[in-house]
Amino acid sequence: MRFTHLIYLLYFFIFLNCKNSKVELSKIEASQIQVTDSLNIDASLEAFIAPYRNHIQKDLDSVISYATDTYSKTDGELNTAIGNLMADIAYKQANPVFLKRTGKNIDMVLLNYGGIRSILPKGNITKGTAFKMMPFENSIVIAAIKGNQVNDLVNYLIKAKKSHPISKLKIVIDKNNVLTEAKIKDQNIIADKTYYVATNDYLYQGGDGMTFFKPNDSLYTLDYKIRNTLIDYFMKTDTINPIRDDRFIQTK
Repeated sequence: MRFTHLIYLLYFFIFLNCKNSKVELSKIEASQIQVTDSLNIDASLEAFIAPYRNHIQKDLDSVISYATDTYSKTDGELNTAIGNLMADIAYKQANPVFLKRTGKNIDMVLLNYGGIRSILPKGNITKGTAFKMMPFENSIVIAAIKGNQVNDLVNYLIKAKKSHPISKLKIVIDKNNVLTEAKIKDQNIIADKTYYVATNDYLYQGGDGMTFFKPNDSLYTLDYKIRNTLIDYFMKTDTINPIRDDRFIQTK
């Protein structure tokens, strides 16, 4: 056997041995690096980022409207001025888009109490204000559901007794928490009728235990963030002065 053939044969056996051998993880090591003010700042990185940060901050600080008072989600038990504002804005901004795309109108809006993350303070409203009110990336979706599912939605709100923002829906309960009136756009809810309910993608997926959106006849995604509806509305509305009203009340 020639010497070169011997070398090739040796390579062949080494290859087979490597191919058939199993590689197993024997140990994992890790260390924790505390992110604190004591870490040194990379001056070159800071200089690179600064113009972009300043541009974004300038945009967030730009004044786009004015609030006549301070509004909080804790200002009412069943409906609040800030919740009513957010739900009404969602309807006003999303309905023209939905109508143009589908030829249909949104029947009502339901958002969630927990989605309101800050007050709307008295004074100048900036884009940054909208980011504080709604820091999440939640977008508007419209679910086509039957009236019996809307009734489940109403019952959910009655049991929760929390000021989840609603628009175009009216609920009245008596002192014993018994439903006495439920209407959409001043019309009684019909069990087998299809209603187009605007909500956010988190709630549609069952967030906050809201399971009544499924099954549905269809789902429409507008690719329109709740936060952007606020910004768009504030930019075209000089003065913001929402109120609590009778959209969800309890009689005594």
